[in-house]
Amino acid sequence: MKKEIHQSVTTPDETQTIPGDVPGVSSSINRRKFVEVMAASALTFTIIPRHVLGGKNYVAPSDKITLAYIGVGTQGIRELLPLLANTQFRVIAVCDPNKEAIGYKDWAKDWLKNEIRKTILSPDWEPGGDHSIPGGRENGKSIVDTFYANVHPELKYTGCNAYADARELLEKEKDLDAVKIMTPDHLHGVLSMAAMKKGKHVLVHKPLSNRLLEGKKVIAMARGSKVITHLIPWDSNGSMETVMSWINAGAIGTLTEVHNWTNRPVWPQYPTLPVDTPPIPNGLDWDLWLGPEAYRPYSPEYTNMVFRGWYDFGGGSMADMGHYSLWTVFNALQLQAPTIIEPNLSHVCGMHDPVPYQINNNFSFPMASAVRFKYPANGSRPAVDLCWYDGGMRPPIPVELIEENKELPAEGMMFIGDKGKILAGFNVQNPQIISGKKMDVTGQANTDKRSQVEQTTAALSLFIDACKTGKQYPGNFSEAEHITEAINLYAVALRTGRLIKYDAANLKITNIPDANKWLDREYRTGWDPASV
Repeated sequence: MKKEIHQSVTTPDETQTIPGDVPGVSSSINRRKFVEVMAASALTFTIIPRHVLGGKNYVAPSDKITLAYIGVGTQGIRELLPLLANTQFRVIAVCDPNKEAIGYKDWAKDWLKNEIRKTILSPDWEPGGDHSIPGGRENGKSIVDTFYANVHPELKYTGCNAYADARELLEKEKDLDAVKIMTPDHLHGVLSMAAMKKGKHVLVHKPLSNRLLEGKKVIAMARGSKVITHLIPWDSNGSMETVMSWINAGAIGTLTEVHNWTNRPVWPQYPTLPVDTPPIPNGLDWDLWLGPEAYRPYSPEYTNMVFRGWYDFGGGSMADMGHYSLWTVFNALQLQAPTIIEPNLSHVCGMHDPVPYQINNNFSFPMASAVRFKYPANGSRPAVDLCWYDGGMRPPIPVELIEENKELPAEGMMFIGDKGKILAGFNVQNPQIISGKKMDVTGQANTDKRSQVEQTTAALSLFIDACKTGKQYPGNFSEAEHITEAINLYAVALRTGRLIKYDAANLKITNIPDANKWLDREYRTGWDPASV
């Protein structure tokens, strides 16, 4: 149901992210080396009977990991293809409230269809539906069945089950080991908790939840469970090794600010609520698509690639891209809970002839924003401000660049100290000291040029290893707590349009009590995490 993109809306390769440090692993070993070592170790498992390992959450090394794929939109299919190619997995079920390939959007017209054809060895494969962009559970089932029939006929695969309702899937698939969740953001938390309750290992795309309190519940459940959990954007995080070596050596003095900016949104974003009420497309269960969120009439302006622009269904540009750029920063700087979140955002005006007016919008993210998070000192690290920008907004051009007749790139990262500045790419790649004490690059900078498929394949090896040993690894839900908190506070600050003061100990906004309603959601019957 979702599709990610990094630099260009026209490229079929949706992310140009570069791996870096592993959160929680010594800085003497970078993330790429860690992935390579773990991937190699995954190939050397001793064949051990399941009963020797014991426990319902363990998968014997001699067994395949049975997996259900929940969310079969464009990005879901894109990430399904390399997963199918990994022989340690066996996909046994797919799930999506949309049955047919109708109404999907993508960044290129035929790229995904051609990738499917190559992967499943079926040059004439067609998505059906409106004969445009692939998507939906019938396409998902067709891809899985055809892949195993054509690529691995020796497995005598008996067929992939297809479900509209993930809750039904979790109830009926008794031999299931794990799920991968690729739905719109508003379903991530609820379905992750439902899977963990059933003892299933969980891979989920970002964000962990688009509500702060729900995200906290997901993390608490993961900490109390023996299942393996993984938040997928960790796979493409950048490295803070070089930047931290410079900061710790005093190259820019005391760090005071971190700035990170993106070119998002690169999807249509709507400043007003839909007014048209077109018929629900054939095969779409609109009630299931809404899931825990309040009922409203169907509109294509809510679904597929534009869902993340709505507060109820998405997490905005920071949820989309901040996990890739900032998770490693949170880890390196030990950023925990901010005390103040200060939003600046664009607004949209309409016209009631002859009088113009500003649209009161608390339902969709702004076209552009800049949000400042104030983090208190933590140990030896002084207080620091983290500033996020989207929609074309960027920090002021540093005087050091102005003097060289240069400007800031469309996406990037900057670290400002009281004695200098470090400029880097969006994922902290290619850092350079633009003022301050010049130092040599230390450690291994972000030079990994593997494709997204290669990165995904390496990361899946870590997940396989964890499922078979029962040992969590970096990128699990627990390690995403503070980035999850920031991303959801970003949304609440923009939704109120006012500076908010946050009491992390009590999980409350103290200066605008009414804003606390947006830290959680009112669940529709059948979707409360306590009952799912």
